[in-house]
Amino acid sequence: MVRHVLVPIDGSEPAWRALDHAAAVFASDRITVLHVVDPAAGTYTGVDGSYFDTEAFERARTRGEELCERAIDRLRDDGMLEGGESELETAVEVGKPARAIVEYVSEHDVDHVVVGSRGRTGVSRLLLGSVAETVTRRSSVPVTVVR
Repeated sequence: MVRHVLVPIDGSEPAWRALDHAAAVFASDRITVLHVVDPAAGTYTGVDGSYFDTEAFERARTRGEELCERAIDRLRDDGMLEGGESELETAVEVGKPARAIVEYVSEHDVDHVVVGSRGRTGVSRLLLGSVAETVTRRSSVPVTVVR
């Protein structure tokens, strides 16, 4: 049975390690590489209040599409796409990263998530939060965290 595996990427080294792990472990399964564009990417706060910069938001979306293309290239270079066994998809969604990942899981019949983590601890984890931790707690499917 082919599983549907989701790999969220943000361009960080842990995200690339998660992609490599997913490619090695789930090579014959369907893999979706997901980049989430945070809507805050186009919002700025100045002395006169907040405003939305459409160009900044579009740059963030374009960066997400480029990251997904890099992911395909990376897997192709590693030989994952040569055998024809695996199915690879990409998606760019808009939203708060952890929430968007969990929603994607439930809306697209995902069976497993492989996510990278920077491994923050202590105060920095409390202040900044952790997408990997939130996804692990809220996901309805198994989650593998790669550091």
